[in-house]
Amino acid sequence: MGVNSSKGYDFSGSFCSWKGVFCDAKGENVVKLEASGLGLSGVIPDNTIGKLKNLEFLDLSNNKITGLSSDIWSLGSLKDLNLSFNQISGILPSNIGNFGQLQSLDLYFNNFSGSIPEAISSLVSLQVLNLSKNGFESIIPFGILQCRLLVSIDLSRNKLNGSLPSGFGAALPKLKFLNLAENKIQGRDLDFSGMALISYLNISGNLFKGSVVGVFEGPLEVIDMSRNQFQGHIAQVNFTSSFNWSKLFYLDLSENQFSGQFFTDLSHAENLKSLNLAHNRFIKQPFLQIDMLSNLEYLNLSGTNLIGRIPSTISHLSNLRTLDLSKNHLSSHIPPFNTKSLRVLDISHNDLTGEIPLMLLQELQEMESFNFSYNKLSFCASQISPETIQAAFIGSVNSCPIAANPAFFKRRTPKHRGLELALVLTLSMGPFSFQTDSTTWVADVKQATSVPVVIFEKPLLNFTFADLLSATSHFDRSTLLAEGRFGPVYGGLLLGGYQIAVKVLVHGSTMTDQEIARELEYLGRIKHPNLVPLTGYCLAGEQRIVIYDCMENGNLQNLLYDLPLGVQTTEDWSSDMCEENDNNVIQNVGLEGSIMTWRFRHKIALGTARALAFLHHGCSPPIIHKDVKASSVYLDLNFEPRLSDFGLAKVFGNELENEISLGSGGCVPPEFLQPETGSPQAPTPKYDVYGFGVILLELITGKKPVGDDYPDEEKDATLVSWIRGLVRGNKGSRAIDPKINGTGSDAQMVEALKIGYLCTAELPAKRPSMQQVVGLLKDLEPITPQ
Repeated sequence: MGVNSSKGYDFSGSFCSWKGVFCDAKGENVVKLEASGLGLSGVIPDNTIGKLKNLEFLDLSNNKITGLSSDIWSLGSLKDLNLSFNQISGILPSNIGNFGQLQSLDLYFNNFSGSIPEAISSLVSLQVLNLSKNGFESIIPFGILQCRLLVSIDLSRNKLNGSLPSGFGAALPKLKFLNLAENKIQGRDLDFSGMALISYLNISGNLFKGSVVGVFEGPLEVIDMSRNQFQGHIAQVNFTSSFNWSKLFYLDLSENQFSGQFFTDLSHAENLKSLNLAHNRFIKQPFLQIDMLSNLEYLNLSGTNLIGRIPSTISHLSNLRTLDLSKNHLSSHIPPFNTKSLRVLDISHNDLTGEIPLMLLQELQEMESFNFSYNKLSFCASQISPETIQAAFIGSVNSCPIAANPAFFKRRTPKHRGLELALVLTLSMGPFSFQTDSTTWVADVKQATSVPVVIFEKPLLNFTFADLLSATSHFDRSTLLAEGRFGPVYGGLLLGGYQIAVKVLVHGSTMTDQEIARELEYLGRIKHPNLVPLTGYCLAGEQRIVIYDCMENGNLQNLLYDLPLGVQTTEDWSSDMCEENDNNVIQNVGLEGSIMTWRFRHKIALGTARALAFLHHGCSPPIIHKDVKASSVYLDLNFEPRLSDFGLAKVFGNELENEISLGSGGCVPPEFLQPETGSPQAPTPKYDVYGFGVILLELITGKKPVGDDYPDEEKDATLVSWIRGLVRGNKGSRAIDPKINGTGSDAQMVEALKIGYLCTAELPAKRPSMQQVVGLLKDLEPITPQ
């Protein structure tokens, strides 16, 4: 067996004295062989172990055995066979039926495949069966019902399917442990009736349906029925039945289709340590009464339609280690938690308001994970890193004092900036005047090195306006990326390789420097995967400059309309989107391939919708963009859509609203300027919904909002008027962009047109919210043609 005395084994003397070898009372026959973890590999040869005819216990676990000898099936005296943690492959032969005296069979963690043989019915003495973590397929054999002495069955993590054998539970009255997890087995609660001694039941990750009422019988301690298709009301479980709730310490019913209410009373389950009801279809209801569950260590009620307050009695749960209340409708303030044991906390995606309790913030460093995102919370914790705030406090307001004060603008410049910057500084005496095709702007400062540039996540880098001059070659036209309603955008590279986009806000503002600094720092804390991050700002005299991460692949308007004729993928389009990327082309095209697909355009639409939904529903107060259009949607390195310029409208106030009212190429809703009064109306979130609707129509049709060719329409028609006429006439398919025809379901594209139709309704009240739009678009999962 490849083992020698140099490893501590002594093979001198009788074989009955060898380590791992045990003989009968007479010392003549081996009855037990333990060879676990000896590094044995390959196929067990014939005429070796198969010769030990009196063998009763064989343990070859934790080796690298790949196959069994043909004569191993002749060991008719075997009572205990352990081949777990090996690499044995192939089918389990019907010869297994030769082991008529076998009491324990452990084949855990091998590579067996095929069906479990019906010959298992011959193992009438079997008490423990473990075939977990193999590749067994097909149905559970009917023959298993003949093994009536079974106490433990583990068939988890295989590829079993079909239904449980009829009368499964009643045929196994001694069963205490049953694990069928991670298969595709079908069945109902009555399949488990009759198991009067069952204490452990795990059927998670299968296809069981119907009610669960019949499962709650006997002395169960562990119940895991998660990730099935169970339905009905769990409140129907009778607490006065024969089921002994006091023994239960683990209950997981998550990811099913339960409806109605929770359990009406859990007072009898006083020993419960883990409760998971997450992601079901319960009706809206107040928080579960749990204060009597003093032993609870894990509680997950995520996505259970909870409403109202988190009860203050939750502080009674002194042993709680994990609490997940995310994705509900919980409101009001966060109550005090007992943080003595708490290590995981997730209350994200709710409607919670007010300050996060200071005591809770102070304990976060002791936790493994936490998430307060997507609520309406505020907090002050200067010790929390920017990275943590971006990940776990999305949408929350930092109520700490802002550093926008006179002293803040007197930071000194480092002594050494390098030769290139030194050359710029020799000319860095203001005021500075710059001109583009559409505007002239002035930075009225005396010396460029005296004006600080604030970079939120790099507070120790003392950048100044001189650095911006250097990064953008004195705001040269060659670095101009775009010109939008808010002002020109330049690309640049700060010292240290920090790639940025610099937007000059050419409109005036009535806000003071301190008010603008406070507002921009607030916007800098707003993070979402589909928003362009605001990374910093500079107040250069009367000129306001904001700094963004550079988006490597330009904006949606460029992508839709500026591709050269005949170019079918972005691989063929040379661009200058950021500061000299490799080969000067659009980046990472391989991640998405062509833009000429429905899947790609749906991704852009959904990402943009999520960004707006977050601004409207995830920020307090809601942020209205007021300038949603294709040129405001940028594409990052991975072609993920990111909405830019959010929150800037507030900085400019009424002056910008007056300009917006003049029109933005078919993107302004009809109610914004009432003809009878001639005065602009205050934008609402429905203003943004209209702008998004126009973007969605552009993505589907490939046509511009105005000034494009709209078949069968008048000369002064717009994209919106054309599409609304087609949808009303049930002719939406005529508008689909020929470039994406055949790349997905035409029916889905027509449905998306209808979403655009809803968003561009003339009356704001008839437009959906952006949350509703996200839901509608998620239902249109693109289908890739085969």
